[in-house]
Amino acid sequence: MKQEDMVLHILPDELWWGGVVNDGVRMPFSSESGMERDLNGHLAYNQGSPLLLSSKGRYVWSEEPFKFEITNGELKIKGMTDVVHSGRSGESLREAFLYTSQTFFPSNGTIPDKRFFNVPQYNTWMEMSYDCTQQKVIDYAEAIIENGLPPGVLMIDDNWHVDYGILDFDSRRFPDAKKMIERLHELGFTVMLWVSPFISPDSSVYRALQRKGYLIREGNSRPVIREWWNGFSAILDLTHPEAEQWFRGELDNLMQSYDIDGFKLDAGDPEYYASDDVTYRTTTPNEQSEIWAQLGLHYRFNEYRACWKMGGQPLVQRLSDKNHSWGLDGLRSLIPNGLAQGLLGYAFNCPDMVGGGQYEDLIRPDFKVDQELFVRYAQCAALFPMMQFSTAPWRVLDAKHTALCIQAAQLHVEMGEIIEGLAIRAGITGEPIMRHLAYMYPHMGYESVMDEFLLGDLILVAPVLEQGATRRTIVFPPGEWVGDDGSVVLGPCKLDVEAQLERLPWYRKRNYQCSL
Repeated sequence: MKQEDMVLHILPDELWWGGVVNDGVRMPFSSESGMERDLNGHLAYNQGSPLLLSSKGRYVWSEEPFKFEITNGELKIKGMTDVVHSGRSGESLREAFLYTSQTFFPSNGTIPDKRFFNVPQYNTWMEMSYDCTQQKVIDYAEAIIENGLPPGVLMIDDNWHVDYGILDFDSRRFPDAKKMIERLHELGFTVMLWVSPFISPDSSVYRALQRKGYLIREGNSRPVIREWWNGFSAILDLTHPEAEQWFRGELDNLMQSYDIDGFKLDAGDPEYYASDDVTYRTTTPNEQSEIWAQLGLHYRFNEYRACWKMGGQPLVQRLSDKNHSWGLDGLRSLIPNGLAQGLLGYAFNCPDMVGGGQYEDLIRPDFKVDQELFVRYAQCAALFPMMQFSTAPWRVLDAKHTALCIQAAQLHVEMGEIIEGLAIRAGITGEPIMRHLAYMYPHMGYESVMDEFLLGDLILVAPVLEQGATRRTIVFPPGEWVGDDGSVVLGPCKLDVEAQLERLPWYRKRNYQCSL
């Protein structure tokens, strides 16, 4: 039953975060921001949560999606179909987050496999797109090692199968998949496969699933055929317990037959479902996304891009595909959207693929890799909780720029023990690994700082995000900060620092009692 609209009067200087990750570039929302977002079926193809948090310790939470608007000094919550919880817990963003996470989406004490945090990930998508083969995958993995990058988690992306829903290797392109996996393991890689809930029409698996009633249907009981980025497909009805059991059985069989380590579970966006879909159990587009995400809990190696209301769970959450761009559609979106992931409960977060994972960039006739941008992308990703390569640096960069990307990857490995420790703590407390300055240092005017972040509470990371820049201004919170270059800075202050292309500025906090 629809509830009455809720109106909260925004306090002086109060700022808000929440809703969907892709709005991170617009956060925090001010009283005059004019921000509007309908969470019902629209999560902008990334993660979302029915959660809003304020710099003054206030919060809004609902188990169901709602529409919100922030303008003219008011936060309006509309279209409610469930009880909406609102209140105040303390005086800061961190206090609001800790209360809501512990109350509404508590962590279960576990994390994704530790390897995610101490080695890079590699994905075949940008190198092979829909054209991956056994030999190409092996060549890619061997080239990673030969070019000086460390082995890590290797994801074989789309089209390794015959049809969507036929969860077995296409033997024409993968004549001995088991031998391929053995070779990848021998090289030191963990191997994951891309999967989705879509089923190719007219395939043998489609006919079998249709007979069993495992597909989402239209009102006239015919299976839905819906457009998505790969064409038109039917959709598995995961509200049907036997359909879920079938799908998990197929995934488990891949693990047993080929020694696969886990899965990239793509799609699952609420945008690909409709409110009038006929399913085994009555559900909503958002809940369909949540059910898809719950599958990942069965696998230590998992990855998601679309997710709803799964904060606190041991799921890897990647940012949506970004353009090869210096702007808010590319590099400059990584930090604000990464910070939004943590504030929505998705602590185990990963930026998009280094250089950008938007395949359409590569196939543009005028596309040319910006080598400086590629390096700055790698540096920005290096001290995220995770980092992921796809486009091969050695193929698109010269030796100098390739070496700088390798340097960024090595830094991630060197910091792996620290990041892993923060991940373990996040699995207990739910706190973000990657933190906003305003999260750790409230009421100091840091809310608008969107081009630097804290890794835990002791490491300050300030990548260069502007084309051609060899210096940047860094906001230092209170304390004594020791730089990667050996410099020592006493905060709070703002400081213009040297940051040639060879440098990713980052600082470690000493145990220092600030007298301010």
